[in-house]
Amino acid sequence: MKVFVTGTSGQLGHDVMDILTERGIPCVGVDLPDFDLTDAEGVKRQVLSCRPDAIIHCAAYTAVDKAEDCPDDAYAVNVSGTRAVAEAAKELQAKMIYVSTDYVFDGQGETPFQVDDRKAPQNQYGKTKLEGENAVTELLSQYFIVRTSWVFGGKEGKNFVRTMLHLSETRDTLDVVCDQVGSPTYSYDLAVLLCDMIVTDRYGVYHGTNENFCSWYEFACEIFKQAGKEMKVNPVTTQEYTSAKAKRPLNSRLSKQSLDEAGFHRLPTWQDALGRYLKLLAE
Repeated sequence: MKVFVTGTSGQLGHDVMDILTERGIPCVGVDLPDFDLTDAEGVKRQVLSCRPDAIIHCAAYTAVDKAEDCPDDAYAVNVSGTRAVAEAAKELQAKMIYVSTDYVFDGQGETPFQVDDRKAPQNQYGKTKLEGENAVTELLSQYFIVRTSWVFGGKEGKNFVRTMLHLSETRDTLDVVCDQVGSPTYSYDLAVLLCDMIVTDRYGVYHGTNENFCSWYEFACEIFKQAGKEMKVNPVTTQEYTSAKAKRPLNSRLSKQSLDEAGFHRLPTWQDALGRYLKLLAE
């Protein structure tokens, strides 16, 4: 089996490559500037020339607020680019994993979303990710769609954990949103799930996040607690805090029932994942 992985300069794609390599599974990783999802023909040409047996599509346009101003750019990557990857997968009869998001739902209520709950994205990013899902399901039968949320990981690049630690170096007080609830997800743990999936034929739609729910405020408090840093964190509402252009979901809880039914292992708790990540950053 040979696996083609997109978005390998990002947290998740990088971890996927590491795990596939550790497991002795041949893999080819691509990202910008050589692999440009806005060039649909170029994307298909590259995938077809590699002739993989499977594709793990991690690359995406994830600038949520920027997508409100540049919806065409988000569409080109998340919809047209994903469709090109799926078309190549169809031609090769390769299986494909598409990484999606809780933003495909309306973000309301307090109940964890099931995989087949009504889709009602509230911003451009969510709309394009849903259309990317639709492209995959229209073209392929051998697919996995894995929705996730609040991803952190990697020693480089931006994520909530590294941002909190960085801010703690220059401030002693922070305001953090307390009315958005979800599951922080460690990119390494999610990558393990994707690599477990890709060697099976248990196709379908799944939710992959670390276990347990919290608010961003509770997540921040736990980061400082585990890092041994003194920091006063003030809980504030989304309305009080944000000037963001894109509407954020208040409910990002995702049900893992489909993982259980298919026999895949749930991810560890986010608290456990955070501890392992902080240890990695300290090395």
